[in-house]
Amino acid sequence: MPEVYQLHILLREISPAIWRRVLIRSDSTITDLHYTIQILMGWSDYHLNKFSIRAKSYGVYHMGGMSFPDDPDEVLLSEFEFRLKERFLYEYDFNVDWMIDIRLEGRTALEPSQSYPFCISGSRAGPPEECGGPIAFMAWEDEFSPSLVVSRMQDLCEDQVDEIELYLHEIDHAKWWLGKEEFDRKEINRRLNIYSKRDEEWYGAVFE
Repeated sequence: MPEVYQLHILLREISPAIWRRVLIRSDSTITDLHYTIQILMGWSDYHLNKFSIRAKSYGVYHMGGMSFPDDPDEVLLSEFEFRLKERFLYEYDFNVDWMIDIRLEGRTALEPSQSYPFCISGSRAGPPEECGGPIAFMAWEDEFSPSLVVSRMQDLCEDQVDEIELYLHEIDHAKWWLGKEEFDRKEINRRLNIYSKRDEEWYGAVFE
Protein backbone atom coordinates (compact mmCIF):
# COMPACT_ATOMS: atom_id res chain seq x y z
CA MET A 1 0.00 0.00 0.00
CA PRO A 2 1.53 3.35 -1.00
CA GLU A 3 2.17 5.92 1.69
CA VAL A 4 3.14 9.59 1.64
CA TYR A 5 6.67 10.87 2.11
CA GLN A 6 7.29 14.29 3.61
CA LEU A 7 10.45 15.65 1.98
CA HIS A 8 12.46 18.71 2.92
CA ILE A 9 14.16 20.28 -0.10
CA LEU A 10 16.97 22.78 0.49
CA LEU A 11 18.93 24.71 -2.12
CA ARG A 12 22.61 24.75 -1.20
CA GLU A 13 24.85 27.82 -0.91
CA ILE A 14 21.98 30.32 -0.65
CA SER A 15 21.43 32.62 2.33
CA PRO A 16 18.80 33.32 3.57
CA ALA A 17 17.79 29.76 2.75
CA ILE A 18 15.46 28.80 -0.08
CA TRP A 19 13.62 25.62 0.88
CA ARG A 20 10.42 23.66 0.35
CA ARG A 21 8.50 21.00 2.24
CA VAL A 22 6.46 18.68 0.03
CA LEU A 23 4.24 15.62 0.35
CA ILE A 24 4.75 13.04 -2.38
CA ARG A 25 3.48 9.50 -2.84
CA SER A 26 5.92 6.70 -2.13
CA ASP A 27 5.02 5.09 -5.46
CA SER A 28 6.15 8.22 -7.31
CA THR A 29 9.02 7.73 -9.73
CA ILE A 30 12.38 9.44 -10.18
CA THR A 31 10.74 11.28 -13.08
CA ASP A 32 7.95 12.47 -10.79
CA LEU A 33 10.42 13.78 -8.23
CA HIS A 34 12.42 15.60 -10.91
CA TYR A 35 9.37 17.47 -12.20
CA THR A 36 8.17 18.13 -8.66
CA ILE A 37 11.45 19.87 -7.81
CA GLN A 38 11.32 21.87 -11.03
CA ILE A 39 7.84 23.13 -10.11
CA LEU A 40 8.77 23.79 -6.48
CA MET A 41 11.67 26.02 -7.56
CA GLY A 42 9.80 27.71 -10.39
CA TRP A 43 12.22 26.36 -13.02
CA SER A 44 11.42 25.26 -16.57
CA ASP A 45 13.24 21.95 -17.14
CA TYR A 46 15.73 23.53 -19.55
CA HIS A 47 18.89 21.81 -18.33
CA LEU A 48 20.44 18.46 -17.42
CA ASN A 49 19.72 16.87 -14.08
CA LYS A 50 20.95 14.09 -11.83
CA PHE A 51 20.00 12.44 -8.55
CA SER A 52 22.76 10.88 -6.45
CA ILE A 53 21.26 8.23 -4.19
CA ARG A 54 23.55 5.91 -2.25
CA ALA A 55 26.47 6.41 -4.66
CA LYS A 56 24.36 5.71 -7.75
CA SER A 57 23.13 8.21 -10.34
CA TYR A 58 19.58 8.54 -11.64
CA GLY A 59 17.99 11.17 -13.82
CA VAL A 60 15.63 12.22 -16.60
CA TYR A 61 17.33 12.14 -19.98
CA HIS A 62 17.66 15.32 -22.05
CA MET A 63 18.76 15.33 -25.67
CA GLY A 64 22.54 15.55 -25.85
CA GLY A 65 22.97 14.89 -22.14
CA MET A 66 24.15 11.99 -20.02
CA SER A 67 22.21 8.75 -19.99
CA PHE A 68 21.39 6.63 -16.96
CA PRO A 69 21.29 2.84 -16.54
CA ASP A 70 17.81 2.85 -14.99
CA ASP A 71 14.61 4.11 -16.60
CA PRO A 72 13.46 7.01 -14.36
CA ASP A 73 9.84 6.18 -15.20
CA GLU A 74 10.29 2.73 -13.66
CA VAL A 75 12.25 3.51 -10.48
CA LEU A 76 9.88 4.09 -7.54
CA LEU A 77 10.88 6.07 -4.48
CA SER A 78 9.57 3.27 -2.29
CA GLU A 79 12.20 0.90 -3.72
CA PHE A 80 14.92 2.75 -1.82
CA GLU A 81 13.28 2.13 1.55
CA PHE A 82 14.62 5.45 2.80
CA ARG A 83 15.33 5.79 6.50
CA LEU A 84 13.91 8.77 8.37
CA LYS A 85 16.24 11.78 8.00
CA GLU A 86 18.13 10.07 5.17
CA ARG A 87 19.44 12.55 2.59
CA PHE A 88 20.22 12.42 -1.09
CA LEU A 89 21.24 14.97 -3.71
CA TYR A 90 19.63 16.52 -6.79
CA GLU A 91 21.83 18.45 -9.24
CA TYR A 92 20.51 20.72 -11.98
CA ASP A 93 22.26 22.61 -14.78
CA PHE A 94 25.78 21.22 -14.63
CA ASN A 95 27.25 24.45 -16.00
CA VAL A 96 26.33 26.36 -12.85
CA ASP A 97 25.65 23.51 -10.38
CA TRP A 98 22.38 24.10 -8.62
CA MET A 99 22.53 21.50 -5.84
CA ILE A 100 19.56 20.52 -3.70
CA ASP A 101 19.62 18.43 -0.54
CA ILE A 102 16.56 16.22 -0.14
CA ARG A 103 15.74 14.75 3.27
CA LEU A 104 12.97 12.36 4.30
CA GLU A 105 11.27 13.98 7.29
CA GLY A 106 8.35 11.63 7.79
CA ARG A 107 5.80 9.16 6.47
CA THR A 108 2.03 9.50 6.61
CA ALA A 109 -1.01 7.70 5.26
CA LEU A 110 -2.54 8.67 1.94
CA GLU A 111 -5.49 11.05 2.12
CA PRO A 112 -7.99 9.98 -0.58
CA SER A 113 -9.19 13.55 -1.14
CA GLN A 114 -5.68 15.02 -1.46
CA SER A 115 -3.77 15.29 -4.73
CA TYR A 116 -0.04 14.62 -4.67
CA PRO A 117 2.56 16.06 -4.84
CA PHE A 118 1.49 18.86 -2.51
CA CYS A 119 3.68 21.66 -1.13
CA ILE A 120 2.94 22.40 2.53
CA SER A 121 5.52 25.11 3.27
CA GLY A 122 8.60 26.90 2.04
CA SER A 123 10.62 30.09 2.08
CA ARG A 124 11.45 32.66 -0.61
CA ALA A 125 10.95 32.53 -4.36
CA GLY A 126 13.11 30.10 -6.28
CA PRO A 127 16.12 31.71 -7.98
CA PRO A 128 15.89 32.66 -11.66
CA GLU A 129 16.90 29.65 -13.72
CA GLU A 130 19.36 31.58 -15.87
CA CYS A 131 20.93 33.80 -13.21
CA GLY A 132 24.25 31.94 -13.29
CA GLY A 133 24.01 29.58 -10.32
CA PRO A 134 24.32 30.07 -6.56
CA ILE A 135 27.52 32.15 -6.58
CA ALA A 136 26.14 34.58 -9.17
CA PHE A 137 22.77 34.65 -7.42
CA MET A 138 24.33 35.69 -4.11
CA ALA A 139 26.39 38.36 -5.86
CA TRP A 140 23.26 39.72 -7.56
CA GLU A 141 21.44 39.77 -4.22
CA ASP A 142 24.06 42.16 -2.88
CA GLU A 143 23.71 44.37 -5.96
CA PHE A 144 19.92 44.41 -6.34
CA SER A 145 18.64 46.09 -3.19
CA PRO A 146 14.95 47.13 -3.37
CA SER A 147 15.86 50.83 -3.58
CA LEU A 148 18.27 50.25 -6.47
CA VAL A 149 15.74 48.12 -8.34
CA VAL A 150 13.01 50.74 -7.97
CA SER A 151 15.38 53.48 -9.07
CA ARG A 152 16.47 51.52 -12.14
CA MET A 153 12.89 50.77 -13.16
CA GLN A 154 12.00 54.44 -12.82
CA ASP A 155 14.98 55.38 -15.01
CA LEU A 156 13.95 52.89 -17.67
CA CYS A 157 10.37 54.11 -17.73
CA GLU A 158 11.34 57.79 -17.83
CA ASP A 159 14.40 57.76 -20.09
CA GLN A 160 13.62 54.93 -22.49
CA VAL A 161 9.90 55.34 -22.94
CA ASP A 162 10.19 55.38 -26.76
CA GLU A 163 12.17 52.14 -26.77
CA ILE A 164 10.55 50.40 -23.82
CA GLU A 165 10.14 47.08 -25.67
CA LEU A 166 13.92 46.78 -25.85
CA TYR A 167 14.07 46.80 -22.06
CA LEU A 168 11.18 44.47 -21.18
CA HIS A 169 13.57 41.66 -20.21
CA GLU A 170 15.46 43.94 -17.83
CA ILE A 171 12.18 45.17 -16.35
CA ASP A 172 10.98 41.59 -15.79
CA HIS A 173 14.32 40.78 -14.18
CA ALA A 174 14.05 43.78 -11.88
CA LYS A 175 10.47 42.83 -10.93
CA TRP A 176 11.72 39.38 -9.85
CA TRP A 177 14.27 40.92 -7.48
CA LEU A 178 11.57 43.08 -5.92
CA GLY A 179 9.54 39.95 -5.16
CA LYS A 180 12.39 37.58 -4.30
CA GLU A 181 11.13 37.06 -0.75
CA GLU A 182 7.69 35.95 -1.94
CA PHE A 183 6.91 32.24 -1.65
CA ASP A 184 3.76 31.58 -3.68
CA ARG A 185 2.54 28.23 -2.33
CA LYS A 186 -0.84 28.61 -4.02
CA GLU A 187 0.72 28.93 -7.47
CA ILE A 188 3.14 26.07 -6.82
CA ASN A 189 0.27 23.78 -5.81
CA ARG A 190 -1.77 24.86 -8.81
CA ARG A 191 1.03 23.66 -11.07
CA LEU A 192 1.63 20.51 -9.02
CA ASN A 193 -2.05 19.68 -9.36
CA ILE A 194 -1.82 20.04 -13.15
CA TYR A 195 1.17 17.71 -13.13
CA SER A 196 -0.65 15.15 -10.97
CA LYS A 197 -3.38 14.78 -13.59
CA ARG A 198 -0.89 14.03 -16.41
CA ASP A 199 -3.18 14.96 -19.30
CA GLU A 200 -1.73 15.47 -22.77
CA GLU A 201 -1.22 19.19 -22.26
CA TRP A 202 0.37 19.08 -18.81
CA TYR A 203 3.94 19.96 -19.81
CA GLY A 204 3.01 23.15 -21.60
CA ALA A 205 0.60 24.13 -18.84
CA VAL A 206 3.17 23.60 -16.08
CA PHE A 207 6.22 25.07 -17.80
CA GLU A 208 4.48 27.86 -19.68
